[in-house]
Parts: sequence; structure tokens; C-alpha cells
Amino acid sequence: MEFEIRPACDEDRLPLAVLFAAVAEERDGIATEPPVDVEARAASWTIGGTLVAVAGAEIVGFLHVEPTRHGFGEVGMAIAREWRGCGVGSALLAAAIEWARERGLHKLSLGVFPHNAGAIALYRKFGFVEEGRRVKHYRRASGELWDALEMGLLL
Repeated sequence: MEFEIRPACDEDRLPLAVLFAAVAEERDGIATEPPVDVEARAASWTIGGTLVAVAGAEIVGFLHVEPTRHGFGEVGMAIAREWRGCGVGSALLAAAIEWARERGLHKLSLGVFPHNAGAIALYRKFGFVEEGRRVKHYRRASGELWDALEMGLLL
């Protein structure tokens, strides 16, 4: 399955929000749960620092790096379910690391749910290490409290 990685542009706002909402519907990979106000999410999306994976005309994954004034970038990513395991995450992460280095960031950091074995394996493949665990950090719509693993990569 072929795809390309490119920086996001304004026209990507709605497709990004739709993908974000679809991943949120799964209720297990990202902190956001439904309902997602797709129009509001699209309008507020930070395009700078967002990379997209595009197959044909469809956005099948994205990764956003939010640079901080302290020199590190916070990473968030999501990939359409049918595109997981196809190299999209690896391509996005490789491009994000290059993007961060070009901008002089010294580190990337992220949070991931401990049950998200696929994502954790991907991050470890690129050299991210577990730096801590936030215990019962996320209150889910079900009332459950979920931990988050904090991972980082020194650039």
C-alpha cells in the first residue's frame, strides 16, 4: 500500500479532524473520546508541526509535534485502523524526528497508554525510552482511570 508523507496544509483541516474523530471512536488509543466536534477540531487544528500520511487523496495518518519554549517537542499521532502495521507510523516518526532536529529541538516526548503495545513497540524502535508512568492519569467516559507511560527521545 503506497502513501507519502508531507507537511499538512489548511485544506487538510477537515480530513485531519475526521481521522481524529474516527480514532477517538475506538476509545483505546488516544485520550480523546467521542463525541468529537469535527468542525471545531478542524478550525482549531495547529497546521504548523503537523505531518500527514496521504494515500491517493486520503489522509491515513498524522503526527503533530508541538515545540515548547524549553526546547522539546510533544508528539501526538494517529493512524487509520486499516493502515496500522503498513509502515505509516514509522514513516511519520522518521519525518518528525528529522523535522524536530532541523528546528533545533533537543528532545521529543509523548504519552501512550500502557495497553497500546503496537505504538510502544514503534516508539522503542526509534529509540524512545520509558521515562515514567502517570498513574490513574486519564479519567475515561466509562469512569475508569487509565495510566499513561511517558516516553522520550533525546535528539
